[in-house]
Amino acid sequence: MGFTESDTRSKLIDPRIKESGWSENNIVREYYFTDGRKLIGNKRGKRYFVDYLLTCKNTNLAIIEAKAEDKDPLDGLQQSINYASKLKIDFVYSTNGHKIYEHSLIEGKGQFIEEYPTPNELFERKYGKVEAKKETIITTPFHIEGTMKPRFYQQIAVQKSIEAISNGNNRVLLTLATGTGKTYIAFQIVYRLFQSKWNRDASERRPKILFLADRNVLKDQSMNTFNPLEKDCVEINGKAIKKRGGKVPTAGNIFFAIYQSIADNANRTVEVLEEESEDDVTGYYKQYPSNFFDLIIIDECHRGSANDESSWRKILEHFSSAVHLGLTATPKRDDNGDTYKYFGDPIYEYSLKDGINDGFLTPYKVKRIQTNIDEYKFDPNDIIEGELEKQIVTLEQFEKEVVIPKRTELLAKTILENMNTMDKTIVFCVNQKHAADMKVAIDKFKTIKDNNYCVRVTSDEGDIGREFLEAFQNNDKDIPTILTSSKMLTTGVDAKNVRNVVLTAPIKSMTEFKQIIGRGTRVFEGKDFFTIIDFVGATNLFYDSRWDGEAEEINSTSTNTDKTPKDKITAGVDDENHSNIDGTTADAKRSQKVIIDVKGKKLKVINIETTYVGEDGKPLKTADYLELLIGILGTFYNDEDGLREIWSNPKNRKELLQKLRDMNIDESQLDDLKQIFEAQESDIYDVLAHLSFNLDIKTRTERVLHVENSDFVEKYHNEKAKEFIEFILDRYKKDGVKELDDTNLSTLVKLSGIDKSELKDSFGSYNVRDEYFGLQREIYR
Repeated sequence: MGFTESDTRSKLIDPRIKESGWSENNIVREYYFTDGRKLIGNKRGKRYFVDYLLTCKNTNLAIIEAKAEDKDPLDGLQQSINYASKLKIDFVYSTNGHKIYEHSLIEGKGQFIEEYPTPNELFERKYGKVEAKKETIITTPFHIEGTMKPRFYQQIAVQKSIEAISNGNNRVLLTLATGTGKTYIAFQIVYRLFQSKWNRDASERRPKILFLADRNVLKDQSMNTFNPLEKDCVEINGKAIKKRGGKVPTAGNIFFAIYQSIADNANRTVEVLEEESEDDVTGYYKQYPSNFFDLIIIDECHRGSANDESSWRKILEHFSSAVHLGLTATPKRDDNGDTYKYFGDPIYEYSLKDGINDGFLTPYKVKRIQTNIDEYKFDPNDIIEGELEKQIVTLEQFEKEVVIPKRTELLAKTILENMNTMDKTIVFCVNQKHAADMKVAIDKFKTIKDNNYCVRVTSDEGDIGREFLEAFQNNDKDIPTILTSSKMLTTGVDAKNVRNVVLTAPIKSMTEFKQIIGRGTRVFEGKDFFTIIDFVGATNLFYDSRWDGEAEEINSTSTNTDKTPKDKITAGVDDENHSNIDGTTADAKRSQKVIIDVKGKKLKVINIETTYVGEDGKPLKTADYLELLIGILGTFYNDEDGLREIWSNPKNRKELLQKLRDMNIDESQLDDLKQIFEAQESDIYDVLAHLSFNLDIKTRTERVLHVENSDFVEKYHNEKAKEFIEFILDRYKKDGVKELDDTNLSTLVKLSGIDKSELKDSFGSYNVRDEYFGLQREIYR
C-alpha cells in the first residue's frame, strides 16, 4: 500500500516541486478561493480549493492536483481544469508523486512530463519575453492591508486590466455584478499603476488619473476606498473651484469628480443638475490640457458616458489620449449596447450567478404577487375624478396617468404582511408622488409607532433624505426600516443589510433591473438571503442569456416594452420627478391624472408565487421547484417507512437537512412549501410525505392528539414524567420540529421548570434521552 495523499504531498510532491526551483514563497498549499454559497442558519456550502497554487513575480501561474501514491495521476484532472479556468490560470498539473501530467489551457491539451518547469520558464510561457518596464507594471504586488486582500475574481479583474493597459489598449471594460467590489478593484488597479510609475509617455513619473462617478454619494464612497492613497487624491468640487476664482485643481495625481461638476450645461436633465446642487459649475474639464490625464476610470459607465449624444461623451473625447477604463455591473443588452460599442467586449466578467454560488453575494428568492387590480376595467359603480380615456387601464398607466388609492393601500398592506417587521426594505415606486403615497399607506397599516419607521427618500427630500439614507445604511440602526423611492436609490446605496427589495413600478430595461436587484445582494452577517417582492412582473427580466441562464421569452403585459434606453442621459423628462429642462412638469404637459375610488369590488391579492434560484442562477417556478425537489428526495428514501425512519430520529433528520442544504435547499424553502400546500400548521414531514407519496397532510395538533390517545404517555406512573412529555408535545404543537432537535433536550428540561434530578427519578427505569427519541418515533408513527 502506497503513501496517503497527505504523505504523498510531503514526501514525494514537495521535493520535486522544490527541485524545479519553486521556493516556499512561490507555493500556496490548499488555496481556498471561494467562501461557499450562503445557506440558511448562517451556514455555508462547499468551498472550492486547489491542493497547490504556484506563483511567480506576484502572478498566479499554475495549480497542482495531488493524488495518493497508489491512485491514477489523472483522477481529478477535469475538476482541476475547471478550477484553473475559473481562476484564469493557464497550467494544470495532476500527479501521484511519481507521474506528472501537464495540461495547458492555452493549447487545450496536455502530456506527461518528467519534471516541473521552473518559475521563470512558466512565467515566460505565459507572457513571452517582456521588457523590464512592462514586467514591473504587470508584476507589481497588490495593496494588502491587514487581513484584507483581493478575492480571486478581483485579482483577475485587476491583473487583466493591468495587462491590457500595459499592452497599449486605450479602452478597457470590466463587467462585475453589483456588490462585488468594483471600486476596490479600481483602487488596486490605480495602486499598482501608481507604484510601477506607468504613464502614457513612458517617463519616470506617477500617472495622473481621473475617477468619474455619476452621483455624489458614489464619488464620496470611492474616495473612502482610495484612502491608502489619500495624500495624492484631489476632489474636483464646484464650491472649492469658485472660491479659487474658477481655477480647477491641478496639484495631485488622482482626481475625483462627478460628470456633472465638470461637464457643459447643455443637454443636461434636471436629474443631472440636481446632482450638482453642491457643485453648481459649468464645463471646467476644458481647463485641463487634453493630455493631462493618463487614465480615466468611468464608474457605472452604462449610465451615459459612452452614449454618443451625451454631454459626458465630450469629456472623454477631450481626454482622448488617456486610457478609458469602464466599470459596469450590467452585461451587454440592447439598452446599453452603446457602452460595449465604445469600450468593446469586457476583458473580464463576473456575474450575479457566480457571486451567489461562490458565496460573495447573497442569494435571493422571488415572491411574484398578483392582485385583482393589476388591470382596471371600467365599472360604473366606481367614483372617477377626471376623464378616463379608455375603459381598460394597464399596469404601466398606474400612477402616471391613473391613480387608484385603494390599490396603493393594498400593496402597502401586502408588503408588510410579506416581510419581517424590522427587516430593512426598499420599495421602488413609479415616481416621487407615488413614493409619498406609498409611505402614507404603509404608515396606515404598520405596527411600529416610530414616525420614521417608513420614510420617503427622493431628490425632493434633499438633505433630510440623505440623512435618512445614511441612517438606513448604518447596520447598527433599525430606524428607518423601510425606504420608499423611485429612481434615486437604483445605484449608490451601499446598505449591506437590505432584506427586501420591493418592485411596484414596471421596469423598462435589464440595466436598471440589475441595478435595483443589486441593492439586496450585499453580504451581511446573519443575512442568509433577501427577498424580491414583485407586484409588476418585472422579475420576468431575470433571464439574461449572457449572465444568468438562457433567455426566456417574456409574454407578460406587466413588463414595459419601450425600447428607448432608460440609461441614456439626454434632454427630456426625468423619471425621478417628471421635470423638463424648461422647468415645467411632465404632469402639467399631459392631461391631469385620473383618480379612481373603486366601489365595485373588494381589492385583494389573488396569487403569490415563490421562486428560488437554482445552482445555474435561474429562478425556478414553483412547479419546476417541486419537480426538482421530488427528484432529489427520491435519492434519500424509497417509501414512507424510509422517510419516517429518517425523520423520527433527530440525528438522521439533521443529516438529511444538511444534505439538502448542500444542494441549496434549506429550511426556509421547505417552510415555504407549507404555504404552497396551505399546511402552515403541519410538519415538514407531512409535506414531504404528501409530495413523495401523495399522503394526506396531518396537522401537528392531530399528531399530538394521536400520541395523547396512545399508551405512550400512560405508561409513565409518575405525574412529573407525564407533565414533561406533555410539555414537549405542547412545544412541538406550537413551534414545530425544531423543538425536537437532538441537542435540545437539556434546554427543554430547563424551560419545563422541573428539577433535573427530580425528572430523572420520575422516569424510573426509563432513560430520559431514550424516551425523548421514542416520543419522536411515536409522533410520526
